[in-house]
Amino acid sequence: MIVAFSVTPLGVGEGVAEPVARAVRVVRESGLPNSTDAMFTTVEGEWEEVMDVVRRAVEAVAEVAPRVSLVLKADVRQGVSDAMTSKVASLERHLEQGTA
Repeated sequence: MIVAFSVTPLGVGEGVAEPVARAVRVVRESGLPNSTDAMFTTVEGEWEEVMDVVRRAVEAVAEVAPRVSLVLKADVRQGVSDAMTSKVASLERHLEQGTA
């Protein structure tokens, strides 16, 4: 399972980097495969472990924000692992071969 999610603290003013860093720290310390870009943090693992990480990330932000917005997109596919890497590798192959 791959989950891309965004946690946004509300009611803390314009500067949200510190509260968001709390969420990213939870993900990185989880030991699950993950990546973070300007819009989302993506994490891969089994349902229970990924959803636990998302819950703890939201809770970490809620410690410093009166309200938290969560956007979540999931790819639930049984029997697939390393999808974060293999999906991008497949895309890159198509781009290199000119088939796209």
